[in-house]
Amino acid sequence: MTEATAQSIWANGWKDAPYWLDGYPAPERIDASLPTAADVVIVGSGYTGLNAAIETARAGRSTLVLDAEAPGWGCSTRNGGQISTSVKPSLGKLSAKFGLNRARAIRGEGEAALDWIETRISDEGIDCDFHRSGRFHAAHSAQSYEQLMRDAERLKAEEGIETQPVSRQDQRSELGTDVYHGGLIFPRHSALDPVRYHRGLLSCATDAGATVIGHCAATDIRTIHGGHEVTTEKGVVRARDVIVATNGYTGRLTPWLQRRVIPIGSYVIATEPLAPDLIDRLFPTGRIASDTCKVVYYYRTSPDRRRILFGGRVSAGETDPALSGPRLYQDMCRIFPDLRGTRISHSWMGTVAYTFDELAHTGTHDGIHYAMGYCGSGVSMASYLGMRAGQKVLGLKDGQTAFDDLPFPTRPLYTGKPWFLPPIVAWYRWRDRVQHERAKSIG
Repeated sequence: MTEATAQSIWANGWKDAPYWLDGYPAPERIDASLPTAADVVIVGSGYTGLNAAIETARAGRSTLVLDAEAPGWGCSTRNGGQISTSVKPSLGKLSAKFGLNRARAIRGEGEAALDWIETRISDEGIDCDFHRSGRFHAAHSAQSYEQLMRDAERLKAEEGIETQPVSRQDQRSELGTDVYHGGLIFPRHSALDPVRYHRGLLSCATDAGATVIGHCAATDIRTIHGGHEVTTEKGVVRARDVIVATNGYTGRLTPWLQRRVIPIGSYVIATEPLAPDLIDRLFPTGRIASDTCKVVYYYRTSPDRRRILFGGRVSAGETDPALSGPRLYQDMCRIFPDLRGTRISHSWMGTVAYTFDELAHTGTHDGIHYAMGYCGSGVSMASYLGMRAGQKVLGLKDGQTAFDDLPFPTRPLYTGKPWFLPPIVAWYRWRDRVQHERAKSIG
């Protein structure tokens, strides 16, 4: 894409901020006064931290939530608003590592998290456009389609998970493109507005009595008699329990955790408002969508069906939204040629956390509770494991999960900076491109 072409794709007044934040400015400091002590200190004010805070505050524990930025500044307000069943490894892979019973329990947590978040939103009356839209997962090659069909048979036989195959011939009934080779519908997958969901959780937490302070980074956690001492930019707080809920923003505060999560940038663009007939042609069913590329793309309409939100990994290394926007635009127009000539109104990024075993992890280390590593599928799982972490702090048996006490692997020489990521991403992008070109030449 030439520089002139790249310039022409931007709408006047485009923003390098999430589309979701239009009309919802980032909240200021909820409470600028730092207490000297709390029963529970939670580091991180995203889905994990706030759901934990709701549990502990409602149980009568004085609860303090800290964030280095404005509450919810991270990926909880920067994601695509897509909700899957969260667990990436298959039952077969998990069985080989942990045995069939534990594998079934781990996989079951993904289904439980999806059901739970729907209940949480309903019970709390959070108006966030949650709906069971279903997902169309598209095959980027004929071989990928065949694999999806085998996966569908296995999911039904082994886990009772219902899917619906869509052939390439019928693909336009689901998605207005000829690029893919058919796909699979996951009817239970869901969508929401991530900012409105986060704001709802924030209100629930503060209404329950939790204190939430933004722009107050925790800089040190020290174990002391009877609990912990958390040093922040505004002072020191003594806490009986500490929960670290930093996911993709985990840093030097917790070196042991930092060595076990891989921060990865996920980039998203939003188009300017589009004609209704164009939206209906490209997304006739209103499902969220993703594909089988190793470097995955994910996309959907906005809740009001006026825009298309298109996300993915666009470069081997991290980059700026001003640079990622044109790259995502090219990929979007390759999949949807009808979108050429439209403009980008928003381009942004957030940081997710992958793990070396592709599993979420929760537990305690040196007496500090944590939940993180949602591997890009964290809307429901972050919320669910945050809630469970809060229950664990309360000593409730309900807090137990199938992820408890799993080995949390790292790699030699890894300190939290993924030096190995650029060549891996470059290789996968090359492989996806070759497979796509080969599939196009064949069919």
